[in-house]
Amino acid sequence: MRRLRQLAARTPAGRQRYVDLLRALAIGMVVLGHWAVAAIGEDAAGRPTGRSALPDLPWAYPLTWVAQVMPIFFLVGGYANAASLAARRAAGVDATAWLLDRGARLLRPTTALLLVIAGGATLASLVGVGATLVRTVAWFATIPLWFLAAYLIVVPLTPAMLALHRRFGLLVPAALAGLVVAGDVGRALGPAELALPNYVLGWLAVHQLGIAWRDADAGRHDAHPDAAAGHPPRPASARDRARERRLPLSRRAGAAALLGGLAATVLLTTVGPYPVSMLNVPGERLDNAAPPSLALLTLTVAQFGLILLLRDPAERWLRRPRPWQAVIAVNAVVLTVFLWHLTAAILLVGALDAAGRLPTPPPGSAAWLAWRVPWVLMLTVVLAALVAVFGPVEARTGRAGRTGQGRPAGGGTASGRAPAGGGWRATVRSALAAAGFAAVVYALVVNAQTPRAAPEPLGLPAAALVAYLAGAGTLRLLRSGWGSRG
Repeated sequence: MRRLRQLAARTPAGRQRYVDLLRALAIGMVVLGHWAVAAIGEDAAGRPTGRSALPDLPWAYPLTWVAQVMPIFFLVGGYANAASLAARRAAGVDATAWLLDRGARLLRPTTALLLVIAGGATLASLVGVGATLVRTVAWFATIPLWFLAAYLIVVPLTPAMLALHRRFGLLVPAALAGLVVAGDVGRALGPAELALPNYVLGWLAVHQLGIAWRDADAGRHDAHPDAAAGHPPRPASARDRARERRLPLSRRAGAAALLGGLAATVLLTTVGPYPVSMLNVPGERLDNAAPPSLALLTLTVAQFGLILLLRDPAERWLRRPRPWQAVIAVNAVVLTVFLWHLTAAILLVGALDAAGRLPTPPPGSAAWLAWRVPWVLMLTVVLAALVAVFGPVEARTGRAGRTGQGRPAGGGTASGRAPAGGGWRATVRSALAAAGFAAVVYALVVNAQTPRAAPEPLGLPAAALVAYLAGAGTLRLLRSGWGSRG
């Protein structure tokens, strides 16, 4: 508590506490949503198995409009990444050093999860557990990594997307949304693979909206560059006007976004071809979340409108010490909570099954609904224990990133500035950083696409594990200053 009070007292006056609250709430709702719809049963051999109960709960499909909060995570990510990059550049830090620091916060907790899974899987295989069962358990535990793969693509694109925003403004997310529509049309009329780019384009559009939000908050383009230089302003072209038009953030704009986004989503899911559920339901031709669809983007607009409407009272509330300390505490381990919440479910199911106390009521039944409360409470206890063990990995990384002291960040100096020795050295460093991120994303995608019944004695595909460790190791070496000294 003393540490939290100190961190709260040192919070800069300009920090957007509301963004931190939204991040914590989004991850918390993802965790609760996954736990709430879990349906536990038994396979032919009497072993526990799990799946989503949503196909048995059509009455709950409209509730997924509230439960689907991954857009908020990417929206907040766009805001935070743009703000962080601008601050680091103002301090003389280059984009590659910023990216290496940003990646460390994401990859250290992820590496801890993957090493524990691979180690546990190897031990289980050595004592005679079948490779298929080992893979099934690991597959469930690594489900959260699918969204992390998309985020790890979006984050390195932040410098380029920020530059595009400064040049074209709100035309950028609009163009990305148009590409998402093209992907939707492709999968509706042809092979579903035509929509695969939407996995990047959809979340990139939401991330870009976050960049626009941060830009409007920061009050950029308030003064025309000619006027700031003391010259009469030139007549603005149509492109200039489009570029300089910032995202409106007033309560009226929030109400318009909320009502307009909801109206569009209702039309798309009733008159239009999109399903009502915003979460994955097996068998749906136009899944709204995997990959993101136009309907998910219109729901994002509605969610952003609600965010704007709630902003003023939330910010007043966050000025109080206790709420803000709670937000700091959650954000210090927020990725750990997300990464380990399904592992908590696996451990609890295994313990209850071993004790002969695992309930398996039919999804949607009265017994299943009644079991939700004790189920979530027990999972909370298990997850709290996991966070107590693995949370410090993330918390220490976050503290190092906030202080920025004591070691280089991918450069030859503690400031993280580009290494001395000419442009070629910086180019090589940037190329190696891109290769490191590409290897990590490749590994996570390969793991997600490998069937859960595949015989994998390591729990994860060996090629994916090697690629991940190589990529993460490269990024860690670059962040420590390796290769930046003459």
